[in-house]
Amino acid sequence: MSQHFLKTRWLTQARFYSSKTLIQLENAQVVRFGAKEPVFKNLSLILKEKDRLVVVGPVSAGKTTLAETIAGKHAIRPLSAGQWPIIDPTVSPYASDRVHLVSFKEDSGAFSYSKHYYQERFNFRDYLTGDEKDIERISTQLNIKHLLPLSFVKLSNGQTRRARIARALLKSPAMLVLDEPLMGLDVEHRQHLLNVLGDLSDIPVVLILRPQDEFPAWATQVIELKDMEIIWQGKPEEYQQKRLSQKQSADNYKLVELDTSSNDPVIEMNNVKVTYSGNPILRDISWTVRKGERWALLGPNGSGKTTLLSFMTGDHPQAYANDLSLFGRRRGTGESIWEIKERVGMVSPEIHLYFNQNLTALEAAGTGFFDVVVPRTINQDQRETIKQLFKEFDIESMLHRKLQDMSTGEQQTYATRPNAYYGNAPRRRNTSRSDQTI
Repeated sequence: MSQHFLKTRWLTQARFYSSKTLIQLENAQVVRFGAKEPVFKNLSLILKEKDRLVVVGPVSAGKTTLAETIAGKHAIRPLSAGQWPIIDPTVSPYASDRVHLVSFKEDSGAFSYSKHYYQERFNFRDYLTGDEKDIERISTQLNIKHLLPLSFVKLSNGQTRRARIARALLKSPAMLVLDEPLMGLDVEHRQHLLNVLGDLSDIPVVLILRPQDEFPAWATQVIELKDMEIIWQGKPEEYQQKRLSQKQSADNYKLVELDTSSNDPVIEMNNVKVTYSGNPILRDISWTVRKGERWALLGPNGSGKTTLLSFMTGDHPQAYANDLSLFGRRRGTGESIWEIKERVGMVSPEIHLYFNQNLTALEAAGTGFFDVVVPRTINQDQRETIKQLFKEFDIESMLHRKLQDMSTGEQQTYATRPNAYYGNAPRRRNTSRSDQTI
């Protein structure tokens, strides 16, 4: 073995093992601000500048809380248990100014969902700003350059996620933490985003994933969480083998076919068209949904899925100009939007952003009895209905947790999903659950 080879290998290993520590937690008690009890107990984690960490786990595993902890958004006890060498005190003493967390929960001053009515979302302005050359470069990387002339609200959910990642990159972060960025992206853009992140060789990346998400080839280590604890930590190839065996055991299911051709139609669309500023979004869509049917609406980001669904909920302003019938009644024949909403329950990545983050899960779910996403007084019967739904989902412990203390997945599961079972408007008659949802 040549001396040159030995020297080269030694230098490579020395660079790897001497990689600068950016964040270090050792037996840390992680406490949310305002809380008394720690959410993580004895948390130990070291992130170095060469690391590409992937964090996986189901809903309520603690992924978002860990991401927020890395970004310095929670208290550490004792203080000596948490070190952030990544902080440059000449720039800012705060970790959150160096570690940029993209959580896809909109809380910026530039664009606040909670300050607007849900129906007004079509009028919002784009919020992606910065140096023109940087915008062009990063938007090209993320395949959103062609969307720049549009307002922010006209983007699909998947396109919105890429726009927010672009916004984060424009701030030149010292570390990038992405909380479930693949949710809402189509297959092509999920892989494309992973490739883009892999090319960020000068920016350490922490990627939060759901168990079913594609796994990046560039990962250097994996942490698996469950019930606010690290239950497994190891190399990416070891995790891939572990996940493959779990997937094979979960794929044993059977499809059941039902004949619904004679059922009454719930939704009827005939040659539906939608155009924004002369640009066609939907072209000649004809679709009938009958009682008892279960549909999966598929398509790439920007193909019009969310726009099409907005016809079903009565939200879209162009519904009146199209041949659309909901629950056997032609749209625009005197019915109010709330008469439609009382029979439709909806959960989406968009609508849950309109909830005030100070609401508890009980209060957020309770808005399903009314025509707004702000809390209203609910009676005892309504309260018991909510509790029963939370019991059915096995999430009773979440009733009094605030939305701001939940991850995006928890908000959708614990707050807005029970909401969907009884619609978004007041019940005016005693109806079954199957009559309220499609």
